[in-house]
Amino acid sequence: MNAASLPVPGPIRPRRLRATPALRRLVAETRLDAASLILPLFVKEGLSQPKPVASMPGVVQHTLASLEQAVREAARAGIGGVMLFGVPAMRDATGSQADAPDGILQRAIALSRAAVADEVAVGAVTTGPVVMADTCLDEFTDHGHCGVLDAGGRVDNDATLARYASMAVAQARAGAEVLGPSGMMDGQVAAIRAALDAAGFSDVVLLAYAAKYASAFFGPFREAVDSTLKGDRRTYQMDPANGREGLREADLDIAEGADIVMVKPAGPYLDVLAAVAARSPVPVAAYQVSGEYALIEAAAANGWIDRKAAILESLLGIRRAGADLILTYWAAEVTSWLG
Repeated sequence: MNAASLPVPGPIRPRRLRATPALRRLVAETRLDAASLILPLFVKEGLSQPKPVASMPGVVQHTLASLEQAVREAARAGIGGVMLFGVPAMRDATGSQADAPDGILQRAIALSRAAVADEVAVGAVTTGPVVMADTCLDEFTDHGHCGVLDAGGRVDNDATLARYASMAVAQARAGAEVLGPSGMMDGQVAAIRAALDAAGFSDVVLLAYAAKYASAFFGPFREAVDSTLKGDRRTYQMDPANGREGLREADLDIAEGADIVMVKPAGPYLDVLAAVAARSPVPVAAYQVSGEYALIEAAAANGWIDRKAAILESLLGIRRAGADLILTYWAAEVTSWLG
């Protein structure tokens, strides 16, 4: 049979692969799985019971006891990691509780590692979530900034690096497996890596908040950590107008020794996320932040959108853009949907 006698193809019909749920599942290009999700958890010193965060329905400030239960549930669900944030009872100008051996975050780290180890020991799970800690001062300073201030009230980049280094070593000693430098100080990854290596913690992983924008979508988070911030963080967090700068920041963090780089927020910055993922030699994470969570929850509560469908679509969009890991407050619930 020669080419001239071949039948003329009919219309190209991509819809054939969309005809049934089974076909759609079979050819899906992007998939969610529990192991790629990280659950942020807040623990507040001095609470007698968990305290709901009003702007984030379903999210609470944990006591140490309720935190332990949340970590155990995350382990049983197969979630990839938990990211811990501490809210201390006492704050000061230098955030002294951030690196105190008995500080709330260090206690939370140790408790979480013990809870995961116990779940593995009793055979409830084969491996637990990786225990991660936020390495930043904003929860611990009385002025609410991510670093120490100079005499003029500006964040002192290099003085802050010394505080981050001390905080990182304290978190590693408490048992953190991954640290999340999130303050957007120049040179923070290099300073923390050097401090960890010198203290014998060369195996601790750095998940660098590489492209973190000065975003309006952080608002509910500030309630979750009882933020005392006055003003803004625009002198050190990134301008939302800038995309190329995000790539530069990620490149710098990788050069300084970051093991994972992150874009935060996720949804409004999918272009930056995709560009970072396209060039990064290390895994890429994205943080679906508190404002993204609150928007969907509020719209769903008013009956304006299908809650479950919107949550899954938002996460698939982040994954499709290139995120290997996603920090999301829905991690536990979504995992239950994935079966």
